[in-house]
Amino acid sequence: MSTVVAIFDVPGMSSAQYDQVIRDLDAAGAGSPTGRLHHVASPKEGGWLVIDVWDSAQSLGKFAEVLVPILQKAGVNPVAPLVYPVHSMIAP
Repeated sequence: MSTVVAIFDVPGMSSAQYDQVIRDLDAAGAGSPTGRLHHVASPKEGGWLVIDVWDSAQSLGKFAEVLVPILQKAGVNPVAPLVYPVHSMIAP
């Protein structure tokens, strides 16, 4: 398995919708999914940006099975992430 970074650029998503998605993921037992190494989320003009680092594309795919219906329930149009292999990660 190869570590990947997934970049979700979600137009129109609000902070309230993001917070609801996080609560619903927690309620579904997927708040800290197996294989997700890092999660960063930030509001941006006109939407939301989420960047995750996963231990593999397979772990990301499994998480998507839970995430997509939760996004739809929150009124968010799911977008396909840009996924890239990780070359290097530096942490303090």
